[in-house]
Amino acid sequence: MKILILGAGKMGSFFLDVLSFDHETAVYEKDPKRMRFTYNCQRFTTLDEIKEFQPQLVINAVTLKYTISAFKEVMPVLPQDCIISDISSVKTNLKEFYEQSGHPYVSTHPMFGPTFANLGQLSEENAIIITEGDYMGRIFFKDLYSRLGLNIYEYTFEEHDKTVAYSLSTPFVSTFVFSAVMKHQDAPGTTFKRHLRIAKGVLNEDDYLLQEILFNPYTSAQVAQIRNELGELIDIIDNKDAKRMKAYLTKIRNNVKQDIENI
Repeated sequence: MKILILGAGKMGSFFLDVLSFDHETAVYEKDPKRMRFTYNCQRFTTLDEIKEFQPQLVINAVTLKYTISAFKEVMPVLPQDCIISDISSVKTNLKEFYEQSGHPYVSTHPMFGPTFANLGQLSEENAIIITEGDYMGRIFFKDLYSRLGLNIYEYTFEEHDKTVAYSLSTPFVSTFVFSAVMKHQDAPGTTFKRHLRIAKGVLNEDDYLLQEILFNPYTSAQVAQIRNELGELIDIIDNKDAKRMKAYLTKIRNNVKQDIENI
């Protein structure tokens, strides 16, 4: 299959790496310097090159902020039957765009950004495939993610954004709060250092990505739950209520235990 990757960033380069030995691959990137570490693929900087290549599948791996605009830029030179796809972590407005695009489409979300994941060992990582869209496109990504050893889940666009609101916005907001109140520690404890490593990783993400995850329409309700839990915990601490504290710790231990059992 002829596959065109839009963007030669971390995820774009990752997809080139895993696809280039089984498919004819090309990457479109306006900044030639970003293509220095791509190999076994064609490197395009103009639309004419894409038109001549005649891709059968486009994987849009540009920064979330530019996902739709990148599609609009290349669509005039794509074959009519070319499948267009994205790997965005937030799907807001994508369903409407796809339905009006005139192209078959597939949308997925590999939930293992390069910041934390060991890209050579993905058996503990997950990927979401949106159930709406082109059947053959979904089969392609299902086969690819299966070969990578990923755990695959299938959701609608709406179900995806609800899941992301919980699985990403909750830890992100918790990290923001930790970062907002932290002070320099000359002799930090183990737990503090672990949280600090997580905070540095999260804050190394693109600002627009963090913003879009938090602006997900389902995020506010998750943040409100954090606020409510903090209110209860503050009240327990202020009253030095040992009985309520024990009950609270039991509750959250059960939550963590259940979540681990479901992984």
